[in-house]
Amino acid sequence: MHKTIALLLLLALAAAPAFADDRALITQYEQEMADALVPGNVAVWDKYLDPGVIYAEEDGSYKGKAAMLKEIVPSPEGLSGTIKIELLSYHQDGDTAVALFRQNETEHYFGQTIYAKYLTSTVWKKRAGGWKQIEGQVLAERTDPPAIALPASQLAQYAGTYRLKDSEPTYTLAVSDGKLVGTRNGRKPATWNAEAPDVFFIPGDPRIRKIFQRDARGRVIGFVERRESWDIVWLKID
Repeated sequence: MHKTIALLLLLALAAAPAFADDRALITQYEQEMADALVPGNVAVWDKYLDPGVIYAEEDGSYKGKAAMLKEIVPSPEGLSGTIKIELLSYHQDGDTAVALFRQNETEHYFGQTIYAKYLTSTVWKKRAGGWKQIEGQVLAERTDPPAIALPASQLAQYAGTYRLKDSEPTYTLAVSDGKLVGTRNGRKPATWNAEAPDVFFIPGDPRIRKIFQRDARGRVIGFVERRESWDIVWLKID
């Protein structure tokens, strides 16, 4: 019995460094793939993508290896940048590994610099020729847009009570300390920041925009909560 336990402990100790090495190796491969994007080094992606890979991209498309390799082309003149890989989570089960990365992108766009972060979930399989990526999914991390200050006279135009179209829930908007504050059916009040005149967002929830609607005379008659291409309509009742 003691020999069995000792053997299991030795196997566990032997496996731990191997898993650690695999973690570092897969992270290195992911960084190499990121570095290959700007110069369009397709050979790197060809090396690490499994023939049966399924890859879902941030634009909502998904594709296999052949279609992915066609996208690895040099960036056009005026575009450049870097992507730094950050490993967030890793789990290995035998010859299969799941690795979650954050891609920290700095992009130089015709003389201007922009930044973006992406969550990339990957699944890797250890083949005879080494680790191959069999699945990948990229999600753009959303961040709040820059907010602008609107005069109190304009904020006052939005104040009032709104009712969800064809339903009972209400939203109350008021101006407090120079900010537009919304409260829905007694829930915790939330500050609405202006992205542009008549367009607002709640900090920490950049997926949804509050877009005010006006009539022919310019009076606010309601707003829509827009998530991507879908609108939820609220009508001003007071």
